[in-house]
Amino acid sequence: MGNVFGKEKPLKEVIRENKRMINRAIRELDREKNSLEREEKRLTIEIKKAAKEGQMSSVKIMAKDLVRTRQYVTKFIEMKSHLQGCALKMQTVSSHQAMADAMSSTATAMAKMNQAVNIPTITKMLHQFEKENAKSEMMQEVMGDAIDDAMDTEGNEEEEEHIVQQVLDEIGISFDGEIPNAPGAKLSMGGGITNSTTPVAETAGGMGDTAVDELEERLNNLKR
Repeated sequence: MGNVFGKEKPLKEVIRENKRMINRAIRELDREKNSLEREEKRLTIEIKKAAKEGQMSSVKIMAKDLVRTRQYVTKFIEMKSHLQGCALKMQTVSSHQAMADAMSSTATAMAKMNQAVNIPTITKMLHQFEKENAKSEMMQEVMGDAIDDAMDTEGNEEEEEHIVQQVLDEIGISFDGEIPNAPGAKLSMGGGITNSTTPVAETAGGMGDTAVDELEERLNNLKR
């Protein structure tokens, strides 16, 4: 469709005009149907009145008019239904057009965005970021080593020795490496049990060696 200047109207405007025309036609059909229904009621009353008066010829004529009136009412209902179906189809077309316009706008925006994005520049920025990140990690490592060296003073060594001494005192061993004597038991000739103290290193099963190994392991862990 075109206007006075020969320019085509947008599809959205054409659909709006056609929907207005369909709605106007539906309102006209409703008015005609209501008028026919009133006529149907009037004919029904007239037929009953003529039948009571015995005017059978008039009854037959009015009965034919009543049948035609009811047929027209049915046709108007069918026409209204068809028009409503057309309006629904036009609404569907309008929705599809709106969806197509939205997709077109989105595609245009994405194309502009892709044109604005400079891939070489982004790649260069990523390489620069990786380079600076690696430099930062190296600086952190150097600073960490420097802090560790500054914290490694004689005071720390004395504190470590104090902690080691506390551990040795807890397990009953002096710092000079002496192993405490553990009470032992042996059978007497008469079958009784007598207590005696023997060095742990001389007990059966090598229990003294086990204690020494555990002590050395704990010392090594503390020095680490």
